[in-house]
Formats: sequence, structure tokens, C-alpha cells
Amino acid sequence: MKDLRIALESILCAGGMPGLCHSLSNQSQQPRKIRGSLKICSKSVIFEPDAISQPIIKIPLRDCIKIGKHGENGANRHFAMAKSGGISLIFSQVYFIKEHNIVAPYKIERGKMEYVFELDVSGKVEDVVETLLQLHRASCLDKLGDQTAMITAILQSRLARTSFDKNRFQSVSEKLHMECKAEMVTPLVTNPGHVCITDTNLYFQPLNGYPKPVVQITLQDVRRIYKRRHGLMPLGLEVFCTEDDLCSDIYLKFYEPQDRDDIYFYIATYLEHHVAERTAESYTLQWQRGHLSNRQYLLHLNNLADRSCNDLSQYPVFPWIISDYCSSELDLSNPGTFRDLSKPVGALNKERLERLLTRYQEMPEPKFMYGSHYSSPGYVLFYLVRIAPEYMLCLQNGRFDNADRMFNSIAETWKNCLDGATDFKELIPEFYGDDVSFLVNSLKLDLGKRQGGQMVDDVELPPWARSPEDFLQKSKDALESTYVSEHLHEWIDLVFGYKQKGSDAVGAHNVFHPLTYEGGVDLNSIEDPNEKVAMLTQILEFGQTPKQLFVTPHPRRITSKFRSLSQTSSYNASTADSPVSPGEESFEDLTEESKTLAWNNITKLQLHEQHKIHKEAVTGIAVSCNGSSVFTTSQDSTLKMFSKESKMLQRSISFSNMALSSCLLLPGDATVISSSWDNNVYFYSIAFGRCQDTLMGHDDAVSKICWHDDRLYSASWDSTVKVWSGVPAEMTGTKRHQFDVLAELEHDVSVDTISLNAASTLLVSGTKEGTVTIWDLTTATILHQIPCHSGTVCDTAFSPDSRHVLSTGEDGCLNVIDVQTGMLISSMASDEPQRCFIWDGNSVLSGSQSGELLVWDLLGGKISERIQGHTGAVTCIWMNEQCSSIITGGEDRQIMFWKLQY
Repeated sequence: MKDLRIALESILCAGGMPGLCHSLSNQSQQPRKIRGSLKICSKSVIFEPDAISQPIIKIPLRDCIKIGKHGENGANRHFAMAKSGGISLIFSQVYFIKEHNIVAPYKIERGKMEYVFELDVSGKVEDVVETLLQLHRASCLDKLGDQTAMITAILQSRLARTSFDKNRFQSVSEKLHMECKAEMVTPLVTNPGHVCITDTNLYFQPLNGYPKPVVQITLQDVRRIYKRRHGLMPLGLEVFCTEDDLCSDIYLKFYEPQDRDDIYFYIATYLEHHVAERTAESYTLQWQRGHLSNRQYLLHLNNLADRSCNDLSQYPVFPWIISDYCSSELDLSNPGTFRDLSKPVGALNKERLERLLTRYQEMPEPKFMYGSHYSSPGYVLFYLVRIAPEYMLCLQNGRFDNADRMFNSIAETWKNCLDGATDFKELIPEFYGDDVSFLVNSLKLDLGKRQGGQMVDDVELPPWARSPEDFLQKSKDALESTYVSEHLHEWIDLVFGYKQKGSDAVGAHNVFHPLTYEGGVDLNSIEDPNEKVAMLTQILEFGQTPKQLFVTPHPRRITSKFRSLSQTSSYNASTADSPVSPGEESFEDLTEESKTLAWNNITKLQLHEQHKIHKEAVTGIAVSCNGSSVFTTSQDSTLKMFSKESKMLQRSISFSNMALSSCLLLPGDATVISSSWDNNVYFYSIAFGRCQDTLMGHDDAVSKICWHDDRLYSASWDSTVKVWSGVPAEMTGTKRHQFDVLAELEHDVSVDTISLNAASTLLVSGTKEGTVTIWDLTTATILHQIPCHSGTVCDTAFSPDSRHVLSTGEDGCLNVIDVQTGMLISSMASDEPQRCFIWDGNSVLSGSQSGELLVWDLLGGKISERIQGHTGAVTCIWMNEQCSSIITGGEDRQIMFWKLQY
């Protein structure tokens, strides 16, 4: 498709104007009269007859010899005109399109001819003629840049003389918020006009009244909006009224970035429940946890990366998944069935890659490995020729491509992508959709004859596909298969992620021409208009790399094989599930079912009872296994034991005059451990009723403690987290213990909180300066360090499956971090600090500074419920293993007992 040209035509005026077309030849034969609609475009005149048997007439303005009002200077007097006005065009070439309503290569007629367009509204004739003469002068300019500049000036002049017709408002009570000039974008045509936004609707009124007088979108129907690059400039805005559809409801291109941003801000502000533009990371969490399919996730990533079905140069890109197009049966359990998703198409064939790398090494700067891109307008139309033949005809001067270069066979296309010297294309979303139209020649198009003599018709399918429907279904099954779910993140790294650019791209053999990357050229720095247009045309034709969405390795999806890191002995160990007996499995399933039920009803939490037992803020809660005894620590320096059954305070213990910061019960319910601001950790024997040991292990206040498997973990304001051995679950009260430091995890500033994963192979810490650090305890080394809060980190915790860490901070943010990659994959904000929380990986119950309990839906990106609680900040929270009972402590010195009612 070497002669492919990307040139959007704007329909400037007279769109859909009714009238007659009179065809006159050099002979004095009786003229033909055809009724239809006239469109004046930026580079041509188009007449669409009402009768579909008649061809559409397209007259390029550059081929016009003379344009004027009919009858001027005594011309064309051999037939009488009606009372209405007429426009005369004398030209040397005309195209006839879709004769008898059949899509076929254009018929071209050459020679001097004259057509007269007789308008039903004669008052428009002078205006149309004036516009035609201006556009004709533009088309005759030698340089493309000068042509574009003059057409733009003509368009802006027409727009300046018009405004939005307020009579088009749906209601007289609507309040106008903003009006500006813009264009509605479709794959090959842009319609200039006026955008108007009110308190309830978004309107677009085309200057030409085409395809309809007004496009109206009700704001309450809008579900997603995206800012777009259009022609490499930040001018586009795309609006969707559905969650998952591939195509939008309207794509607008503005003339000024500020107009685009103002309209976007107004719509985003109007929308409720945070359904405006979302980050890639917020979708990542939903995808990881199975709430988005692989297909849905790729669609969201394409949208966020500026890919749109309305822009052929930035059409959504999907990967080749299957590599077996020869077998009679498709085996999705065999890894050999699939393409290697860690490599770009150009690197799948080792021999071809070696040749490309040899050329790359010999190439002067700027170097690139591939001479063509994986997504371009030509490739999109290659796949879609059977459902969008007009696009290919329009972009290839009225001709289809050579029959042998058409999209004839799935297997042939795949083979060419593997072996071809310049073919590295990926797929488009239609390969994983439900519409088989692009595979079937249902329009009965004459697409030519191949060298072997066979006509190009339906796409030849692989042997394992019984029908086009079966092919799509099996392709979708492959996309959602376990193998792809385990490896899709590798392809995302190449196309949307950190292997898209720089040294990582070189290492992955993923380097394309510099002009294909966002920021590869600054069009504003090119002063010569002709050079600028030539550069833009080259970029649009060659293809564009998606906007980079991720700069760190993308997390893998959570599948059955990688379900739980908590079952591993260390971070890098095998993640295969350990075998369990059928009885154990059913018990686990029952427990999980009850937990799921509880979290699904967490918004129905109700206060059961409350007790004020401290003189200062409560800082820690621990509960005995049978739930009868509740131990709490406080800034009043006391550890208290409260009986839930008798509702009475049973003990009050003071170790020093300094505040206690946290507490925990060792298994067996015999010993309570408390941390203190006096730098010590105290071991209290419940049976003996006294402090049986003291660990003097830090140089500043101990802020938080955790325990697992005879090891104690203590965080301190002295900037360390220490791991101590010799802390058995059953501590005897007869002798002092020897505490040994196994590891010291050093930080730059004071540590305010720590938490362990279920297997105690990982620890997460949060500091005063807002940094969250994930540690591998088997090696005492840092896995990831993420500065994700502005201010102190209040609380941290791993998800039950150890795949994610959640942190809350003084800045009011809830941040979710992927443990494997360290990527911040979700961030939600509240208007106050969230001091503590519990979560199940999908939902969060947090205690806020104001005393409310907030229920967060992380996957939906919203606060589901606000529950009135304490009169001061909620400072600590505890939940039992069955997730049915919750206790909170607050600055109001109270402990509150909550129950789920469902």
C-alpha cells in the first residue's frame, strides 16, 4: 500500500443542501437532471443523488477549470434555468462512486465537462460560489503546507461568522456554560462546527448540517471521557456513553487546547461516582483480581493510550495470540499453541531478527530495528477491507490493493508476519469480538483475482475453525486462557510499558522509527508550513506507537497458578499451591465463603456497644481466641483487659509513664506484648498478672510490633525495624529471655507502621516522610521502595493473597501497590487522613480522622458507605478471622463493638 495517503477532508458548507445536478457535455445533447444533495468539502465537491442507482459524483477542486454562477457572461444558454439559483463547474476530471449502490473501484471520466448544480435555496448560491472559488485557489497552490494554511483560514472565517443555534436546546430552561469551535472526527472526514455545553447536555452543530443538524449527548449518560492526541497535538476529546464499547459516541477535535481542557473539566466535574477519565493503574487492579477480562483490559489500555476507532493512524492494537494455524484441533492447554508474548512480532523469527540486528548495528543514528510499524492505517484497512471498502478506495485513489496482497488467509497473514522482511503487524480488536463481518465478503465485493486464478472472497480460516463464528469464539477463548493471562503483562510491557522506549526497548528488540513515538518530533518547532505538513503526513501514514502508560514492569494477572504468595517459603520460591486433603479444602472453601459474604455486606455494619475505658486515645486492640477478653493499649500509658461478657474492666496495667503504641496476643492467649514510647517492648503474663520480661531494643519510641513463628518484629522512630528471635508463643514466667537481633532493616527516617504477609516472608513498612518499603525477610533486603504519600504513612497491610499492599496516610490517600513489581496500581483520595484500616484485597474498611468508618470499593474506585462512629479520630481497628465482628478504638478514649447485620 505504498500509495496510501492520509488526508482528512472537512465538509465546509452546503452539506446535504437539496438541489438538482445538470450534466452537460461538449455535445449539444439534452442535459440529464438528477436530484440529490451537494457537499462542498475542503478539496472536492461531492453530489449524492437521492436515487441509489445513480453514482455519487466527486469533482476534485484542483481539476476545476472554471467556477461561477450559471448564466454569467452568457454561458450555458442552451437550456432555461428554473427560478432557483445554479452553480456552474467546468472541470477536466470527475469520479463516479458506488454506481447502482455497488462498492467498487471508482470510475474516472476525463475531458472538459460542465456540471450545473441548481440549489433549491437560491439565496445560498453566491455564498457557495465564493467559498468554492476560495477553496479552488487553495487547491491550486504548489505547496501542501500553503494549501492547508489557506483552507484553515477559509474554515475559520466561516466559523467566525456563525454560532450555535440556541433553538436547538432540548429545554428552554437549559443554562449555557460554554461555546467554542471544534470539529467532529470520523475515520476519513472531519465536520467543522460549534460545540456547546449546558448544565445537562453536550451539543455539536456541524457548520454544514451533516450528517445531521445537531448531535446531542445527555451528560448523565456519559460514562467515560478521554483526552486525545489528534495529529500529534493535544486537541482531541472522545466521549463514551457505555462502559466497554469499542466505538465512542462522539470524537471532537478542538482548535485550542484550552477549549478542549475546559470542556473536559466541565464534563468530568459533572459526572458522579468518579466515572470520568481513570488511570491505567486503576484498571490494573480490577484486571489482576479478575473483575476485567483480558479483552476489556486491553480495550481500556488502548483508550488510555490515545487509540481510537475514529483515528486510523491510532487504531486500537491487539496482539497475535495463537501461533498454530495448521492443526485440525486447537489445544489451548498446550503452551506451543501460543505466540511468545514477551517478544515483538519482529523478534519471533530468530533468523529474521539476526538480519535486522546486523542492519541495526551498522545503521547511523537515529537507529531503528524495523522499517515498518505494528499498527498503521494501511494495516487497519488491510483487515477491514470487507466491511469498510470505501476507506481503502478513498485512501488509494479509488482502487483496491493488489489481490495477492489482500487479507486472504489467517495462516498466510501470520506466516508473512513471521517471515516477511517488512511485515511486523499486530492485530486489531475485531479479532476478539463478536462481529464476523470483517472475515466475510457479505457485500459481494469484487476484490480481484489472485495469481492462482481464484477470486478474493471470504477470509480463509485455519482448519480448527468450523466457521467465522467459531474462529472468533476460539480466538476469544485463547485470549482469556490461563497461558495468556499468565503472560499478557509481557506484551503490555512492550506496547504500553517500560520496554517501549530506551535501553529496555533495545534489550527487548522493540525499537521502531523515532518519529513513531510520542514526543519524537515537536511540530510547533517547525516553522516552515510545508515541512510541517509533510512531517505530519509521514507520521500519520507510517503508524504511531501508543502513549506510554507504564514505566515499571507490569504486574502479572492473578491466576490459579499464581494465586497466593502466602503459601511460599520465600518471595522467590515456587508459587504452586500445596496439596490439601479434600476435608481441608472444603473447610477452607467454607471459611472463604463466609469471609466473602461478610465483606459483601460490610456496608451493613452496625454499632453493638461502646465503652470508655481509657483516659487518652486508644492505640492498640488484641482479642483472645474465644473473643471473651479484649486487651487495649493507650496513650495514657496503660494496658487494659476488658471482659466482653461481663462488660467490665478486669485489669489495668502500667509499665511506665510513657504512652503505649500497640499490642498483640501470643498464641495460647497467655502473654500480651505491648510497645511503648519509652523505647521498650513489654511482655505481660496474663496468668501471673505481671510483666514477665522487657525488651530494651530501640533508641527511640517503638511505634508498632508484629509477631510470627517465634519472631518479633518491632518498628521504631529510631529509623529501624528489628527482627528478634527467641520469642516463643508459650513464654514461661520463671526466667528472663534472651532476645537476639536476627536482622535490622534500616530506614532514612522514623518508621510509623509495619505489617507482615501471611507467611511472614515479606514485611511492609511506612515512614514519617510517606515512603512505603516492601522487604524480603528471607534476605533482609528491600524489594521495592515507593514514595507514595505526602506526609506520614498511618497504616499498611498486605492483601490476604500477598499480591498487593495497601497503605493509608495523613494525605488522605489509599494506595494499592503490586508486590511483584512495586507498581502503584491504584490511588484513591479522601478529604481527611485515614488512620487505620482492614481489607480483603477488594474492599477496605478504614477509620478516619473525623471518627467515621469508611467503606471503600477499590475496584469501583469509590467510597461505598460512611458510617458514624467515634467523636474523634479512629486510631485502631480489629476484625476476627470470620470477618463477622469488628472492634475500633479512638481518640475519644472509647472502644466500640460492631456487628455485621445480614
